[in-house]
Formats: sequence, C-alpha cells, structure tokens
Amino acid sequence: MAQNSSFASGDRHSTTTSENGWSTRRIAMTALLCAVAAICTLFVEVPIVPGVAWLKYDPSGIVALVAGLVFGPATGAVVSIVSYLPHIATASGFWGMLMAVAATFSLVMPAALGYRRDHSRKGLVIGLAIGAVASVAVCIVMNLVVTPIYARMSFSDVAALVVPALLPFNVAKVAINCVVTALILEPVSKALGK
Repeated sequence: MAQNSSFASGDRHSTTTSENGWSTRRIAMTALLCAVAAICTLFVEVPIVPGVAWLKYDPSGIVALVAGLVFGPATGAVVSIVSYLPHIATASGFWGMLMAVAATFSLVMPAALGYRRDHSRKGLVIGLAIGAVASVAVCIVMNLVVTPIYARMSFSDVAALVVPALLPFNVAKVAINCVVTALILEPVSKALGK
C-alpha cells in the first residue's frame, strides 16, 4: 500500500507546502495581515465627511485588498472577516462589525477573483472597479437596513442621508482603498515574497 511521502517520513506539519495550498507560511501571513487590518480598523479612524462624525475611514480595506490580491480570494475573505471581529467588543458592536465585514468582503472578493482570472494591470483595474461598485452598493443597502437598528434612526432619516453623506463617504472610502492598493501592490507583493 502506497503511503504519502510526507506522512511516511514523519513530516506531518510541513512549513513549505500543503495539499490544500495553506502552508504554515501562508497561515502566518494571513494571521499577520488580519492583525494589521484589525489594528487599522480599531486605532486609525478618520472622519472624511463633514457633519457626519460617525462615518469614519480606516485603511483596513487596503490590507484586506492586498491579502486578496497577493495571496488569493480565500486569504482576502479571511482577512475581510476575521480582522473585524474585535469590533463586537467596541462601541460599534455586532452591527458595526457586520457592516464592516459586508463592505470589505464585497470589495475584496470581486477584486481578488478578477485579478486571479487576469493577472495583469488590466485585470487589477477591472477587478478593483467591479469590487468598488459592488462595495458601494452593498454599503448603501446595509446602511438603509442596519443603521435604523444600530443608530435608532428612522428609515426615512437614513434615506435622507444617502446622497449628502452615505454615498460620498462610501465612494471616497472605496476610491482611497483602490487607488492606494493599486499604487502599493507591486512593491508590497515583492516584499511579501510573491
């Protein structure tokens, strides 16, 4: 009976390769990227729309995009979800965490899948553009559904904020994330050994 060569040699915890593609190095890099994104979302928040202080930009989306574009959609998904779990223990709570995950996941997945399909500058731009549109749409819908619960505002009050505040904020947030990611992707990818 044939045995797996790594099992036969006693190497059950390989640090270089794995049958499912998740090597120890990839797991460690994913954990590191989750930690960096969590630090960004918890400690680096900047209001970017005057008059709406609760809408704050943080650069965690850039970290999640880099994770998805460099290591693939699965890593991007993990970073898009895990890095926001600490929000449950903050003032934003479960609802803030849910909205942050939806916003980031909807940006990262189309971008990572598009870039994986066409690993070129064109593929990057198309993936980021599709992710940007998807994320803005998801953010507006999530704001209309969740903000009345989270902020105890009426639906009509939230709907009245779409054009003057929610749409500009989400477009600016996604634009910053996509432009910065496009500018730093190549040097960061080289630094990460990819």
